Amino acid sequence: MTNGERAVTGARTDWDTAAASFDDEPDHGLRDPEVRGAWASRLRSWLPERASDVLDLGCGTGSLSLLAAEQGHRVTGVDLSPAMVDLARAKLAGRDAVFLVGDAAAPPVGEERFDVVLVRHVLWTLPDPARVLRHWAGLLRPGGRLVLVEGVWGTVSTVGIPADRLTGLLAPIAGHVRVERLSDDELLWGKSVDDERYAVVARI
Repeated sequence: MTNGERAVTGARTDWDTAAASFDDEPDHGLRDPEVRGAWASRLRSWLPERASDVLDLGCGTGSLSLLAAEQGHRVTGVDLSPAMVDLARAKLAGRDAVFLVGDAAAPPVGEERFDVVLVRHVLWTLPDPARVLRHWAGLLRPGGRLVLVEGVWGTVSTVGIPADRLTGLLAPIAGHVRVERLSDDELLWGKSVDDERYAVVARI
C-alpha cells in the first residue's frame, strides 16, 4: 500500500509489519515487467531529462525511487516506517540513493534542495494540504517541479483529493500545472480501475 491507501485502512496500522507484503500489490512492487514498464515510461515523462535530485516522499519500499535511479537521477527517499526504509535501502543498494525515516509533510532534509519532489498517494491523507504543498515547493530549487500522483477511491464512501481541488491548491504557488489522467491505463495498476487516478506535474 501507498501512504494514501494506508489511511483508508486506518492510521494505526502497523506498517512495519505490513512492509513484508507491501510489494505484493502490482503497482507497489512493480514486479510484472509490463506494470514496471508502464510506470517507468510515465516517470520518464514527468522527471527532467537531465540527471536531477529527486525527493521521493512516502517512498514505501522504494519502487519509484528505483525507477528514478535507473533513469540516472539521484534519489532521497523518506518514509515513516523504518521497515519500509530498510527494504528501500536494500532494493537500491549500490545506487545513488539515500533513505530517511521521517514525516513526508516535514521531511528531515535540512537545508538540502531538490529539482523534483515526487509524491504518490500521500497528500490527501494530510490535514492541511495547502500548507504542505507550500512547504514542498520550498524544498525545490528555482525551476523545480512537484510530481504528485493522487486520486479518489471508494464506492460507498469515497476518500482522496479530486484533481480540480489539487490544481486549485497549486494555483498560488505554481507557474504551470499539467494534469495527466491515469485511470484508463490498466498497466499502471495491474488491473482495470473505475475510480479517479491522476498525476499532476507543477512547475514552481
